[in-house]
Amino acid sequence: MAYSKTQIIEALQKVTATETSKNLVEAGHVKNVQVFGDEVVVDVISISPALHVKKKLEVDILKTVHDEVDTKLKIKVNIEVPEAAQQKANMIRGAELPGVKNIIAVASGKGGVGKSTVAANLAVALSNMGFQVGLVDADIYGPSQPTMFDVPNARPGSVHVDGKDRMQPVESYGVKLLSIGFFAGANQAVVWRGPMASKALNQLIRDAHWGELDFMIIDLPPGTGDIHLSLVQAVPVTGAVIVSTPQHVALADARKGVGMFQIDNIKVPVLGMVENMAYFTPAELPDNKYYIFGKDGVKHLSKELDVPFLGEIPLVQSIRESGDVGRPAILQENTPVSEAFEDMARRTVEELVQRNKDLPPTEITRITTMAGCSAVN
Repeated sequence: MAYSKTQIIEALQKVTATETSKNLVEAGHVKNVQVFGDEVVVDVISISPALHVKKKLEVDILKTVHDEVDTKLKIKVNIEVPEAAQQKANMIRGAELPGVKNIIAVASGKGGVGKSTVAANLAVALSNMGFQVGLVDADIYGPSQPTMFDVPNARPGSVHVDGKDRMQPVESYGVKLLSIGFFAGANQAVVWRGPMASKALNQLIRDAHWGELDFMIIDLPPGTGDIHLSLVQAVPVTGAVIVSTPQHVALADARKGVGMFQIDNIKVPVLGMVENMAYFTPAELPDNKYYIFGKDGVKHLSKELDVPFLGEIPLVQSIRESGDVGRPAILQENTPVSEAFEDMARRTVEELVQRNKDLPPTEITRITTMAGCSAVN
């Protein structure tokens, strides 16, 4: 059977071009089509240089041409990225952390909801799953991770890498850890203005030798402020996890936390929300649940905001005790608490995999002023 160039081009009209709603032909992204018997060579343009985007484009072309013309065709797809798009990608990659595949920010609208506890247990859970994990305690004014990981008196070492001296993170429970708490005395208050705190955060992230990491967890301070903006300006955050308790006063602030990451010029995908202190079960009544702070508040809010619900963590004394003695609660084997944290970590990974499949890499944010939402440009 003889095939024509016209048949191939008609088929390509059913393939959506990258970063536009137009089809390949309409967008002018088909550079050339050659037909040699049952062999077809298609030269197209991808506006996005991301590998997964280009791969999806190739798969779409192969499937569509096979479906529309003939499954026996041998098709070669050549994808070219315009120079301007590639230069932009190179600029974005310059902000990335070498060796760090995914950066997850753990945030909360207000303090006291267990954000640091969730961050610590998420990090250990991911490590237990076989991932290489680092954790940055970005709560500059109230660092708690050194205590939670039982390394309150540790000091990061120094290592010479690529001609530079870098900090060597402290390791505990399979997690590489850096915190301002390692550099300030237990009774020493950190009294810094925003720019100084932001500089300290950048040093913790960029002046350290993290090696190869599957996940870097960033434990952010409560609220929405300088540190949050400095983070999205410094590194491309893959996604955010928002922690809240179920009561209305916490949910109001959690809503703001989600909204911050969804500001147009920040656009960090929210991987989901975690409901901490969801219910209380007395040891003597293991089948009873008491909803002290309200029931399903975070679950309802996540549905309203159209973000995934990652799970609920019970209000259990052992979680507090584990944090105080420096042994994250997830290390309690085969308990409802460890299972809750494991489920939350699995759902977080599932949402991140889906995010990386569906969305392009996050870009760093350009910030020029500090006047509310208009601060981000």
